[in-house]
Amino acid sequence: MDESNTLLDINENLKLFQYKNGLNFGTDAYLLAAFTALTHRHPESSSKKAVELGSGTGIISLLCAAKKRFAKIYSVEIQPVYFDIIAKNTEINNLKQTVIPVCADIRDLDPAKISGEADFCISNPPYMTCNSGKRNLHDEKYIARHEVYGDIRDFCACASRLLKYKGKFCTVYRPDRLCDLFCALREYKLEPKRQIFVYAYPSAEPSMVLTEAVKGASPGLKLYRGLYLSDNREDCINNILSHDAQKIYESCSFADFVRN
Repeated sequence: MDESNTLLDINENLKLFQYKNGLNFGTDAYLLAAFTALTHRHPESSSKKAVELGSGTGIISLLCAAKKRFAKIYSVEIQPVYFDIIAKNTEINNLKQTVIPVCADIRDLDPAKISGEADFCISNPPYMTCNSGKRNLHDEKYIARHEVYGDIRDFCACASRLLKYKGKFCTVYRPDRLCDLFCALREYKLEPKRQIFVYAYPSAEPSMVLTEAVKGASPGLKLYRGLYLSDNREDCINNILSHDAQKIYESCSFADFVRN
């Protein structure tokens, strides 16, 4: 194994190569993969095509492929080191027929590069502007965290270009930048339709927000109850999950959560 990579056993019996100096698999990526299950109410959903924008290691694409949510998933990443890791991850998990790595800049991406328009776009985009936060010593991690190769407007513009009419765009983002997300979605004809705020525990401020937008849809947002990852601060410190979070981690799906 390349010394710059680590290999982990993760959810859904997947193995994941990670770049040692890059961002590691985290809660936001897993919850976004679980959030995509809300869009699958009909059997034909599993025959549709998805695109993950800014894929990193490809973990969200891999999780969706393991759950057979899409027939094809184009895993788009601009950094060659991560593009190579996505290719390794698809091979080691026998998912080469479903997950297709694409090395491209989302600002230039068009449907021709993914064999036509998509039914779904998924993205865990960089949360931080280039002039905020400490500059990481490793470019790979800095690029993953900061808007070096596109801000939230660029990601929304790309999703709008790639999606069919009524196609869906699922994102995870920071609550303190929610206004930026909504403005960008509306600018590119992506209407927010469903949303869940995620909290470390009940008295904490929300740490992330999951949003589903639909291209060309009419206004009307369904705001679900918040997800508390732990029942209290002490459980959070000790990494003890709440009942709701445990069920989501077991199923990689929010379907039961939104029904209760």
